[in-house]
Amino acid sequence: MDFLTTDFLDKPIWMWALFLTIIIALLALDLGVLHRKQREIGVRESVELAGFYIAIGLAFGGWIAWQMGQEAAVAYLTGFVVEKSLALDNVFVIAMIFSFFHVPRRYQHEVLFWGIIGVIVLRAIMIGLGAALVQNVSWALYFFAAILIFTGIRMLWTVGKEQTMEGNRLLGFLRRHMRVTDRVEGDHFFVRQPAEPGGKPLLHATPLFLALVMIEIADVIFAVDSVPAIFAITTDPYLVYTSNIFAILGLRALYFALAAAVHRFHYLKYALSVVLIFIGAKIFLADALGLEKIPPAFSLLVTAGVLGAGIGLSLWRTRGEAQPQH
Repeated sequence: MDFLTTDFLDKPIWMWALFLTIIIALLALDLGVLHRKQREIGVRESVELAGFYIAIGLAFGGWIAWQMGQEAAVAYLTGFVVEKSLALDNVFVIAMIFSFFHVPRRYQHEVLFWGIIGVIVLRAIMIGLGAALVQNVSWALYFFAAILIFTGIRMLWTVGKEQTMEGNRLLGFLRRHMRVTDRVEGDHFFVRQPAEPGGKPLLHATPLFLALVMIEIADVIFAVDSVPAIFAITTDPYLVYTSNIFAILGLRALYFALAAAVHRFHYLKYALSVVLIFIGAKIFLADALGLEKIPPAFSLLVTAGVLGAGIGLSLWRTRGEAQPQH
């Protein structure tokens, strides 16, 4: 069993194995026990399950503190908060995708479940590439910081602008090169049906599959923001990946509670843009002040304060507002 103590990305293999075991167990519990049957998930259940995932993520942070020290735990927690907040922004896009494809709520959980599987793999690849870049290219962190500042400024300019799936080039490409059914066919991603009356049954993708593809693509786009954000907080691949995945795991559950209230989080985007600019700017600021890095505890305090203010202001300004009708 000596191989378990062998280092992989600066951490013993047993630490990676422990993390992956927890994730696999959580996914098995979710799909095999809690949501074995297709059904609509209520708001209360969604909040309870999201709270459970957040508790697991925070408990893992406690284990990080015991195993790696307080500074590592603060970096993990900061990354967890930032990634969870950026994941909340995904809810806006996911809700738009499900609405566009007319996916009933009872089938949305399965799409999100398989979506999270894709996220785990895609983020592993992107974080692995990011870690290699940081270790081998001296200016990589400055590049990531510039991306964050640019993204934060761009986000400020796009607040309030309506997003739509109409005219999406990828969606148009898929529909031109795949046979797609006109409506959702239960919980199936693919079905066989005749292309024309009386013809031979052929394999067709369903809108459920297209929704899954678009959600995965959306995550890749969001990862362009979130991966540089977490590397600007810590360059430890273990902390980067674990905080990333634990933050995203609860999104699937929290989606069902937030989807009906996304109109109430208008100021969240402003807060996220400020956080991204701050995280990127502190890399340049630390260099200008001759510091190795801005203290992680200070970064956590600023991040939590800005995001808390954005969410609190959003809920206060929109109190009593009804959900917009589409």
